[in-house]
Amino acid sequence: MEGFYTLSILKRFIKFRSLKKSTYGSINYSEVKLYKDIATKIAWSYLGKPYLWGGDDPIAGFDCSGFVIEILKSVGVLPKDGDWTAHKLYEMFKAKEYNYPAEGHLAFWGRTKEHMTHIEYCIDENLSIGASGGGSKTKTIQDAFKQNAYIKIRPFKIRSPLCFVDPFMKGKI
Repeated sequence: MEGFYTLSILKRFIKFRSLKKSTYGSINYSEVKLYKDIATKIAWSYLGKPYLWGGDDPIAGFDCSGFVIEILKSVGVLPKDGDWTAHKLYEMFKAKEYNYPAEGHLAFWGRTKEHMTHIEYCIDENLSIGASGGGSKTKTIQDAFKQNAYIKIRPFKIRSPLCFVDPFMKGKI
């Protein structure tokens, strides 16, 4: 991944990550934008990786929540240790809900807001990236291949999420 980030971007990111959670509110818009940019680049780097039920590993594969958790852990939004479903992530960030998609937002699908079953990361106002196409029977790379299940990009206009949240927005998790 040589050349993935410039040295100045990495230095600013390291400085940003070293701040305590209580100081996030004092970070200006350009720092939050940098944070989202890096998270988006991380998401793109996994494009084409296989879907794996319960997966949270860049080599073996991801399920929808495992993929989003990896992105958010990589930039320090989530703690290193923890395991969350799509619904638990919605519960964690629902106070930061928006009516529209934007880079860095999380998109949620489900029957109701009390039962979120799928999550993806918004790369802009029209597209999301996520682990999809599989399900509880997708347990091997061969299963993923047969089911066309992998990290993919899709437009919102072909399927409408129930809501969007911004995990980068200041405030309590």
